[in-house]
Amino acid sequence: MLKITPYMGPLVVIVSIAGLWFPILGYFMLLVFAAIFLIAPFRGRWFCGNLCPRGSFMDFWVGRISGKRKIPKVLKSYWIRIPLFMLMMVFMGYRLMNTQGLVNQIGMILVIMCLTTSSIALILGVTIAPRTWCTFCPMGTLQSIIGVNKYPLLVDIDKCIKCYKCEKVCPMHLNIVEITHNPDCIKCGRCIDICPKDALSFGKSTKNS
Repeated sequence: MLKITPYMGPLVVIVSIAGLWFPILGYFMLLVFAAIFLIAPFRGRWFCGNLCPRGSFMDFWVGRISGKRKIPKVLKSYWIRIPLFMLMMVFMGYRLMNTQGLVNQIGMILVIMCLTTSSIALILGVTIAPRTWCTFCPMGTLQSIIGVNKYPLLVDIDKCIKCYKCEKVCPMHLNIVEITHNPDCIKCGRCIDICPKDALSFGKSTKNS
């Protein structure tokens, strides 16, 4: 992860809370969306593990009080994630069309969206695991689809001793050893840092199978 990653968390709190009084802060969400669309085609969910304010907040703040249970596999299902993404886009689009282009109203809609999703993420983060929301986050799902085979995590089988330390530190609870590449890998690099045999690395993009 980047050196600034642990310090990104307060931004989501500022937008969610201060934004209720200063709606213009909601436009920060547009910067997030722009970054996602610029990065995902080349590095998949790299944004989630390095620049996402909510992800940082969940990892380094909520992680201190989280139950740290196993994330339910059902939440990773695209049967849940795709409908949720479509529902959120339709709802937000409908709300935005009724703003008549007023700057503060648009900003407030973005603030409310940030506050609502962050509240859900907080509840799930405390009761289950910090990155529970991230497993079915609509923006995370979009990134995993756009950058499905980009900047994959690779495992050198000859070096791997299957100590599973990588899976213990993975915030997304991925099966790293058995599945050498997963589109929901957020490229945080914690598994690489902890591997005692240097068996993990990020490689070049792979072609769609």
